Amino acid sequence: VQLVESGGGLVQPGGSLRLSCAYSGFTFSRYTMSWYRQTPGKERELVATITNPQGSTNYADSVKGRFTISRDNAKNTIILQMNSLKPEDTAVYYCRAQISYSALNYWGQGTQVTVSS
Repeated sequence: VQLVESGGGLVQPGGSLRLSCAYSGFTFSRYTMSWYRQTPGKERELVATITNPQGSTNYADSVKGRFTISRDNAKNTIILQMNSLKPEDTAVYYCRAQISYSALNYWGQGTQVTVSS
């Protein structure tokens, strides 16, 4: 299993970014895909989740109304659309796959998002 994030970068406050997580090596039908973020000296924080096959989503209170998680099953890709970005959204963003009814979970390598003027 491999997860590869992309789409990070530098953006001004109020701007938008679109992160992608391309995953491969999956043979599971029930799993949850999540985006986490982490800043130096802090624990990794859950940002958003989406379940498969149901497509149910959940968001951290800090990003509700600004971020949207979605999936493209044909391309095995998870998208995090981030709008109205704030400096406090600056972090390394990680993609995670948790396989239902098991202890299996996988992480990507992370992509840096910096919100600054």
